[in-house]
Amino acid sequence: MAEVQIRCYEAHDAEDVKDIFILGMSEQVPATCLHVLKLPHTQVLLVCMLCDLAISKSLLPILVVTLLLAASWKGISCRFSRFIQTSVNKDLNHIQQTYLEMPNACFWVAENQGQVVGLVACLPAEWDKSSLELKWMSVKRSHRRQGIAKDLCLTLADFAQEQGYLAVVLYTSVVQTGAQKL
Repeated sequence: MAEVQIRCYEAHDAEDVKDIFILGMSEQVPATCLHVLKLPHTQVLLVCMLCDLAISKSLLPILVVTLLLAASWKGISCRFSRFIQTSVNKDLNHIQQTYLEMPNACFWVAENQGQVVGLVACLPAEWDKSSLELKWMSVKRSHRRQGIAKDLCLTLADFAQEQGYLAVVLYTSVVQTGAQKL
């Protein structure tokens, strides 16, 4: 178990926080692509293309399937890149104003041997005034499975309780299994 200190974000953490966030979100691209391949309509399309290959004895269906897979990967990668850039520009470039100067909001980092290795943030939930929303949570791959995410969550839960919130909510996607387990 790593010796980790959880503390409030400081301005000098900005680049490390952005790097951890960008890498963490970028890791979701392969899982998203795999999820798309498992969708029924994708599988039907692939089966139809393979049947066409068997019937026509042409290499064109293989070329089409290869191009579709490559285009899907590129499209998913571009969407994640846009989301990451929007999140950095809108939120992570303004952590002081968004999280530290706002009431009932906070941004913490996990530090190990002087290096930022994880982060978590929260804001009051827009739809339920009795809840906090967990906004960002990420731990460097090299420091995962050491209890850092759990420590970050406990810090956030303690904060929520101190502020009088009844719950902490997290919005996530189908492919973010780590967030779902959280």
